Amino acid sequence: MRVVYLHGAWVWAALGSFLAAALVGFLGLLLRSENIQRWSRALGRTGLFFWITYLPVSMWAMQTNWNGLYLAEPRWRLALIFALGGILLQVGVTLVEDPAWASAANVVYFIALLFALARTENVMHPPAPILSSDAWRIQIFFGGLLILVLSAAGLFARWLFQFEHQSA
Repeated sequence: MRVVYLHGAWVWAALGSFLAAALVGFLGLLLRSENIQRWSRALGRTGLFFWITYLPVSMWAMQTNWNGLYLAEPRWRLALIFALGGILLQVGVTLVEDPAWASAANVVYFIALLFALARTENVMHPPAPILSSDAWRIQIFFGGLLILVLSAAGLFARWLFQFEHQSA
């Protein structure tokens, strides 16, 4: 079960990073602040890193819980499509020097991801089992794990921002 908890925390960290990238990007566009827009780009890349690395963790969780890989699971296919689309998007915004493009792209990407997730059915994947559970110890363990993974995502975003800032 620990693999499932890690899988959940990892994908929530990716979603949290995408949300932060979209919010910071929107703020950067409103204020026309290039520094804030660079933060949006770093947060978007952080979200993509966690999203891409969540795919093998989810395969590990499938193997341990379902005794095999069910790659036709709609949630998994959606994750793969958005990982590939996110890579192309980040390559595109890297080729364009203006960080405002990354901010706008992060807003659109997050909205599209939320829309797609809301419309994707669950076949074998249960809908948010941690949240619907009455086992408070599991929820506390998951919450602690989520805080750790979100902290790692924040440090990774900071590192990306500093790396880009030094390169510029």
